[in-house]
Amino acid sequence: MQYFPKIIILFCLLAPQAVLAASQKSKEFDYYSSNRIMIRNGVQAVLMCNGLFTSRRTLEQVFQQELAYLPSKLGSASGGDYIIDEGLRAVAVGGDNSGPVIRAAFREGIGCIVMGPDQTFDDIPSLPALSTPPLPGDAATIAWPNGDLVADKPLPASVEAISLQAASDWAFDRDTPEQVTLSLIVLQHGEIIHERYAAGINMSTQTRTWSTAKSIAVTLIGELVRQQRMALDKPVNLPWLPALASGEHDPRNSITLRHLLNMSSGLYPVDSFGMEYATGSGLAYWAGASSVDGALNRGAVRDPGTFWDYENYDTLLAVYAMKLALGSDKAYREFPRRALLDKIGMRNTLLSTDRFGDFILSSQVYTNARDLARFGLLYAQDGKWGEEQLLSLDWIDFVRTPAPATSKTGNFYGGQWWLVPDDRSDVPPNAYATAGNRGQYVIVVPSHDLVIVRRGLDYGKQGFDRWDLTREILKAIKPLPNRI
Repeated sequence: MQYFPKIIILFCLLAPQAVLAASQKSKEFDYYSSNRIMIRNGVQAVLMCNGLFTSRRTLEQVFQQELAYLPSKLGSASGGDYIIDEGLRAVAVGGDNSGPVIRAAFREGIGCIVMGPDQTFDDIPSLPALSTPPLPGDAATIAWPNGDLVADKPLPASVEAISLQAASDWAFDRDTPEQVTLSLIVLQHGEIIHERYAAGINMSTQTRTWSTAKSIAVTLIGELVRQQRMALDKPVNLPWLPALASGEHDPRNSITLRHLLNMSSGLYPVDSFGMEYATGSGLAYWAGASSVDGALNRGAVRDPGTFWDYENYDTLLAVYAMKLALGSDKAYREFPRRALLDKIGMRNTLLSTDRFGDFILSSQVYTNARDLARFGLLYAQDGKWGEEQLLSLDWIDFVRTPAPATSKTGNFYGGQWWLVPDDRSDVPPNAYATAGNRGQYVIVVPSHDLVIVRRGLDYGKQGFDRWDLTREILKAIKPLPNRI
């Protein structure tokens, strides 16, 4: 008994340190490890499926480039914990000690759809597909930009050929193997003045846009705003989850379309702060979860419009609001082609969906460089294509206007387009660009009537800079008078 007080004193002295150590250890434990394994398998399944059956690349090319950015992948081109079914145009990855099997299957008009962990290849016929007639005519015989027939013309007097080739070499001949340029197209006055492809890539090769898809999404939404079927500054009135008995008091009811498109919803962050491949939209992209339910099930943590946070789910909420505005599944499925893709000759573009039929227009689009050049040209032409005004000038102004929440950090983001940040003085301040993971860029430079498209399969640090590319190309291009 005489030692009891000393034991108590010793325990009291050591307990705080022990609790702190235990707390620190619990913080280091990855409670999302199971999700990460499932998503890892799904990433490989989707990229292999699209690489093989959408991009029509070889398995060796897919492992060398499409999968190069993955820190750990299952197997190699020689084999591994995956199955490829050429007849079904489907891929399964995982199993045994490699985690849950995740499958992805190609569907007509959509591309590869990731399936749920509880689904098998027998469930493929139940997945969405889009059967719409292709645009009439042969693109090879239709003049650019509506088709792919490009006249052989000398460079404009405003373009210096040697400098343009030097800029192209700068894009392709990188000082690191982690920056892989697949294609580069430069347009001036709507004409292709430079076009180049890496080995194994050609004019028809479709690759993933990643977040360049967001700029396609905002273009579609802009058409509905023009039709007054959506409104930029009115609440989006979404059916938030979980459904509350007193839903009218839900603070999320104040979120507008502008807030979502400015990445300033104020909703709980799930795609940032190291969680990109653990939860949030990662479960929809790569593991078969609904892209809508997860987006709706986020609580408000800040006042809308006060904090910029790059979230895929903000885009997907805006896309879901678009679906509700269109009123029917059929109108929703057909709208991208009817309102945009067919209008400007984007014949090679597939907008993918989740397994529930909702477009994943925050990332999952497959297209080629020329279709993205057409897309950039629509903006360079102030929303006009031929004699038709497809996109209002007001909407172009909106996507180019800095999100208020970025005012203190450089005014670098607008409405699902990236802007030249305040600290860059080497490129025209009115340039704006799409940006997708692994180096997917469409850059519009109004002062030079210029569009630049760069497609990549970068990995590692992914340091290819879109504004550096713009700077290098502008060395070859004289500015135009009276352009703002």
